[in-house]
Amino acid sequence: MRIAIAILMAIHGVAHLPGFVAPWRLATLEGMPYRTTALSGAVEIGDAGVRAVGVLWLLAAIAFWVAAAGAALDTRWWGTLALGAALASMMLCVIGWPDARIGLPVNLLIVTALVLGRRFIWA
Repeated sequence: MRIAIAILMAIHGVAHLPGFVAPWRLATLEGMPYRTTALSGAVEIGDAGVRAVGVLWLLAAIAFWVAAAGAALDTRWWGTLALGAALASMMLCVIGWPDARIGLPVNLLIVTALVLGRRFIWA
């Protein structure tokens, strides 16, 4: 089960990359236009703000990849890092709503797996 969670986290980390690529205009992504707003367009954060949020998306991706590697290697710390990454990712999903809406259930799945894993000693 630990390996399944590691794979899910690695894939989820990849899914964070559009949150970095679009604000930094590194590529034009269909379905994810460049915006300078957050919270469903309710808050204007400007170019610098969306770039800052983009960096947070990249950091969350890296955190998921490191946690996935830690899980695959069965380290002691991977669960704590994964939980922090999932909680941070949930906040980013809210900021990036509705574009990031699919991430919320994925993060909930990861958190649930981590909680159950600690209970049943496989995470």
